[in-house]
Amino acid sequence: MDTTPPDRLLIPTLSACNFIIGIGAFVIIGMLEPLGADLGRSPAQAGQLMTVYAVAYAILSPLLVAMTGTVGRRRVMAAAFGMFAFAAALSALAPNFTVLSVARVLAAAGAGIFTPLAAAVGAGLYPVAQRARVLAAVFFGLTISQVVGVPAGSWVGYTFGWRWALWLVFALALPCMWLIWTRVPVGLRFQPVSLRDLRDVMREGRLMLAIGFTGTFIGSQYILFTYIAPLLAETMAFGRDGITLILVISGLGAVPGNIMGGFLSDRFGWRVTLTGLCLAQMCLMPMFSLLPLSLGQLFVLVFLWAMCSWSFMAAQQGRLIGLAGHRAPVVLALNAAAIYLGAAIGSAIGGGMIAGYGLKSLGIAAGIGAAVALVHLTLSVRLPPLRSTAS
Repeated sequence: MDTTPPDRLLIPTLSACNFIIGIGAFVIIGMLEPLGADLGRSPAQAGQLMTVYAVAYAILSPLLVAMTGTVGRRRVMAAAFGMFAFAAALSALAPNFTVLSVARVLAAAGAGIFTPLAAAVGAGLYPVAQRARVLAAVFFGLTISQVVGVPAGSWVGYTFGWRWALWLVFALALPCMWLIWTRVPVGLRFQPVSLRDLRDVMREGRLMLAIGFTGTFIGSQYILFTYIAPLLAETMAFGRDGITLILVISGLGAVPGNIMGGFLSDRFGWRVTLTGLCLAQMCLMPMFSLLPLSLGQLFVLVFLWAMCSWSFMAAQQGRLIGLAGHRAPVVLALNAAAIYLGAAIGSAIGGGMIAGYGLKSLGIAAGIGAAVALVHLTLSVRLPPLRSTAS
């Protein structure tokens, strides 16, 4: 690894890029209804775009990270972000659902390279004692995208059309490409990883069990989150402004959640942190099956739900980096793949629940998903990977 002291603007740059990726990945959720209406799809069918993105990310991220393991990090990250920006423009121009789906695959490929490498670079350049907080800072941009970007994109999509929300993503991505090129250190390299490293990691069943917990936890969230807009439209009679407000409150909960996750993991360890988050979500998410609630109750519920959701990332990533050694980029790519695979499965389960039992079943289904995640975590703790470190 290059020992050049980190640029003081490196972490803010990585965070800003993740901010754009967060908007581009999740803005679809806030505008399923206008997008579906324009392309002749129901909201549930339009929600398949999240599944397309998630599956593409899950498949391509670990493969592409491994295939580019010998190339300088700056060049790979700049090229990946450029691909993401191009995909946003193609999405805005898409004449039909098929082209839009292809564009989402390209966006997933770009994000699937950039985000794991950003985490590996941030964690690799700072002391181990600061690792969880550095990771929380790198992913702070994703958090802020939930506060500002996704609600703003949703408002733009409802007001001016969904294509303008994607043009906004493209416009914001352009200066970030320059930031990557000027702030990521020239010649920065870690110990190379390869497809062989990917193969070896995937053969370690107990390590894959630890990585897979990401998928079960995130999947439980996306049973509910993917369809939060139509759920609120049906149960609370929310339109553009109401849905945008709820997304803002969700984002405001994500900010302390992101910070809290890093602090709790550094203070109490990943095991206590992740167990507590599973238990909290088992209690919170079934409450959405009780809608309609008063506005005050709904606001508090959404805030707490988002806070617990976003406390997860730093604890789990810090855990996995501690297990990975020099293979951290590959493990983080697999972890990112698990995030999106979990999102895809959760979205699919949510769609099935809507078809079979209606929108109000989503909260109960998500709570059951959180219980499954707790069981998964318990198994992964009892069967630690061979390279396990103290938690």
